[in-house]
This record gives sequence, C-alpha cells and structure tokens, in this order.
Amino acid sequence: MIPFLDLKAQYETVGRDVEAAVLDVLRGGEYVLGPRVADFERDFAAWCGAEQAVAVSSGTAALHLALLAAGIGPGDEVITVPMTFVATTAAVLYAGATPVLVDIDPATWTMDPVELEAAITPRTKAIMPVHLHGRLAAMDEILAVARRYGLLVIEDAAQAHGAERGGRRAGTFGDIGCFSFYPGKNLGACGEGGAVVTNDAELADGVRLYRDWGQRAKYEHVKVGFNLRMDNVQGAVLGVKLPHLSGWTERRRAVASLYSRLLADTGLQLPAPSEDDHVFHVYAVRSRERDALRSALAAAGIATGIHYPTPVHLQPGYASLGYKAGAFPESERMGRETLSLPIFPEMTDEQVHAVAAAVRRFTEGARDAA
Repeated sequence: MIPFLDLKAQYETVGRDVEAAVLDVLRGGEYVLGPRVADFERDFAAWCGAEQAVAVSSGTAALHLALLAAGIGPGDEVITVPMTFVATTAAVLYAGATPVLVDIDPATWTMDPVELEAAITPRTKAIMPVHLHGRLAAMDEILAVARRYGLLVIEDAAQAHGAERGGRRAGTFGDIGCFSFYPGKNLGACGEGGAVVTNDAELADGVRLYRDWGQRAKYEHVKVGFNLRMDNVQGAVLGVKLPHLSGWTERRRAVASLYSRLLADTGLQLPAPSEDDHVFHVYAVRSRERDALRSALAAAGIATGIHYPTPVHLQPGYASLGYKAGAFPESERMGRETLSLPIFPEMTDEQVHAVAAAVRRFTEGARDAA
C-alpha cells in the first residue's frame, strides 16, 4: 500500500526532538501562547521574509482575523475563487462581508486576473488569492489590479509555505498572508494551528488583539475579540519542524519533477511547469476519467485524494451566495477532473515509479479501448 500522506514517516525523522520540546512545555506549566509560540512567531516571520508573524489557532482563524484587522466587515466585498477549501469563503462570511467569486485560469488553476478585474465594484475592499496546491497565484497581475483600485490583498497561503517568486516568499506579496499548520500541511503541527505574516505593524497588532479576547492587557478589552490563540505545545512542535521545512520542500519538488517526467506522455494534464513558485502541497493531475483512474489506483494499493471535487459555489451550505452550476466553468471542470497523487517528503523514488506505472497502465488501457 502506498499512502497518500505518511505522517508516521515524518515523525520518525523529528519525533525525538518533538517529544523533548513538548515535554519541556508540559513540565513548564505554560500552555496557552507562551515562549514557544513567541519563538516560533519570530522564526517563522524571518523564514517567510516578513517583519511580523502572529500565531493563531488555525488557518481559518488566520483568514478571519486578517479580515477583521483590516477593517473589513458588513457591506464590504472580498473577491476570491471557488476552487479552494471552504474555509477561504467561510472566513469572509465570519467577518460579515460578502464573498465575490471569480473563476480560475485553466493553466495555473489559480485566480484569473482578468476575471478578477471584471468583478470589482464600489463595495470591493480586498482581494483574497489562493495559492492552490502550493503554487503561487499570478501575484504581479493581481497586485497591479489591487493598486489600480486601492484594494487590500490578503493571501490565502495555507498550502504554500515557502513558495517563492523573485526572491519573495508566499504571504509577503500582499498586505497580509495567512497560513495553516494543519498536520497534513507542508509545515504541520500535531493538531491545529495557523499564522498571519505581515510588514504592517497595525495589522499585526489587530490580529493579536482579536485572537486573545481583544485584550490590550489582562482584563483590559479594547475590542470584542475571540479565543483563537495558539497553544504552547503547538508552538514547540512547529519550532522543531521549521528548520526541516526547506529540505522537505526540495524533496517534494524532486518527487513532483519525477512524476512529471514519468507521466509526460500519458495524455493527462499535469501541473504547469514552474520554478520556485510551487511547493507541491498537492501533486494533482487532471483526467476526464478521473473516477475510473482513482478506482484503478485504489485496486493497485495506491491512495489518492481529490482537491476539491465540488467548488465552493456548488456546496449546499453556500447556496446563499447565489451562484448556480455553470457560473465558473473552469473551476467546475477542475472539480470533475482533478486527482491528487501521493506526495510527501519521505516518499521514495521506487514509490513514485510504482504510482506512475499504475497511472500509465490505466491511461494505456484507456487508449487501447478507445
């Protein structure tokens, strides 16, 4: 069996250090925020190339509090994409604002800048591009649109830790960047966690207030805030893992490169070629026979994923947004066609070859049947 993700294999490499760091926290008796969180905030900000990082309880909290810190609320519109996890859109709703969705570019699978500009109205306050699968969105074009209209840019970088373009890393292109440390992410906690990064001290201060009940000091509540703090145990875990992240990223890229070489002539749509702007949280291929391909791989003992089968605008819980089937054809087509193959830093070349061979058997069989 080849798993889709193997967190046990990762634990084999860092487990002893993680256990020591967590035990230190447990013995120290400081469990919410605390020195390990503060150390991680400092180190993660430096790693991203940002002046400040604020750790919170999840990636969703990061998005939610970034919007609030930016002053976005009822009556405001935030433009994002339907091809994302629902948290992106949910965070806008949590802030009381209105999500406005635009379609993706069929080549990069991220926000289409042309569609973005067409969706701007006098109520638009922010743009929230999603770095899907670990690939940076078209940030030069998106930032140019934002400058023309005086809009904030809040990056959903939940899958893109360390993706680079022009010497800048994900989360530092816009006004604020939002990360998730869910266990399966490229940098994952042993539980939930998230962070925002920014060069704007006022935005960082706002997030710090909102994450901790709006407190400026103990029992001095200057805002109506939330309980969305990172715990010290997760700060310790992330602090241990962060120095390994660059190496893990290079291995993900090596796995992705090998996949792309082995699957080049299969007729599948592969991730568009990239340099440093993709960190391959997911290695997705596209096939009109996606479900049959997934079944064939499962029969061969290969686990796969789908990111994401139903775009946000077609989810029953988001029907109130008012979009119907056909509103975003590229996102809808991607939802029908996308299959995520196993990828993780500890994956061996032999495992990659085995997955690719199983994919090739399917595609060759499909061609012969046709």
